[in-house]
Amino acid sequence: MILTQAIKVLAVAVTAFFIAIISTPLVLKALRRFGIKKQIRNASSAPIMSALHAKKEGTPTMGGIIIWGTILVTAGIMLLASNILGGVFENLDFINRAETYLPLAAMVIAALIGLADDVLGVLRIGPKGGGLAVKHKLVVYALIGALGAWWFYAPQNLDWHVLNIPFVGSIDIGIWYIPMFIFILIASAFSANETDGLDGLLGGVSIFAFGSLGVIAFILGRYNLAALAGAFIGALIAFLWNNVYPTKFFMGDTGSMAIGITLGLIAMLTNTAFLLPLFAIVMVIESLSVIIQMFSKKILKKKIFLSTPIHHHFEAKGMPESQITMRFWIISGVSASLGLILFFLDRII
Repeated sequence: MILTQAIKVLAVAVTAFFIAIISTPLVLKALRRFGIKKQIRNASSAPIMSALHAKKEGTPTMGGIIIWGTILVTAGIMLLASNILGGVFENLDFINRAETYLPLAAMVIAALIGLADDVLGVLRIGPKGGGLAVKHKLVVYALIGALGAWWFYAPQNLDWHVLNIPFVGSIDIGIWYIPMFIFILIASAFSANETDGLDGLLGGVSIFAFGSLGVIAFILGRYNLAALAGAFIGALIAFLWNNVYPTKFFMGDTGSMAIGITLGLIAMLTNTAFLLPLFAIVMVIESLSVIIQMFSKKILKKKIFLSTPIHHHFEAKGMPESQITMRFWIISGVSASLGLILFFLDRII
């Protein structure tokens, strides 16, 4: 049984990898043909970042389509293989009401909203050079979070209102589960969006996060959820092949929003919300730097960082982009490993 499920997760990940690798040249060609190119924010709103990344203007964006598009195609292929071919392919389908309906649906909704935001950015429609303002994105995240909270909390759906605190146990928090759920999704989506600022950064740290959550889902017997995490890992590895420095295309909000929302949902489905900051430590650091900078400018009337998110601060200090990315990957790997260790210790003690 466990071996069969392990093969399923591996098969899904490998399939997603090859679908993403094969589709990447086609997507890149289409992005170039239709002029879907990144527009750097106005220098007046982000002078340091604009100066550092001015050379990247005109690079194709919306490459995140490859990631979530691959997930959907992989899910469709596995569904057809299971229902039509049967036999050894019978258990490959990972579309399941209790485990993957909500993550897949929320991923698509977030991806499409992110796609619209990217289009506004390309056309320079909106504040600070185009795209949705941060407050509008937060509203979108909150709405998706509310939808997810209803799916979890409602008795006719999952009837779920318990949070697990490591080394303490599971606590029924009742109606408070809803605002907690919304907060987790807002935080994960916002953090992913802020992290997507250097070539290969978000893609790399996301692999560690999905890998950790996939392991936990598998240990908990949520094999379909583990397969979904595997699909993300396969797609992200293929995506990084062309997204590492110097990148051929940017992920765009269509990718970062899909990643952030899905990470938050998988954390809630595995009841590991309190370990998510370790699995996605770089995303937490990135978003905290933005929040700290904002409050410092409002209250103290001065900046703490040269530029935010914090990866731009290190860029401004003269650190090469590829070095920042690789060091953040290392931090992600160490922190995710620590999170897994705490998860297993919590089950043993």
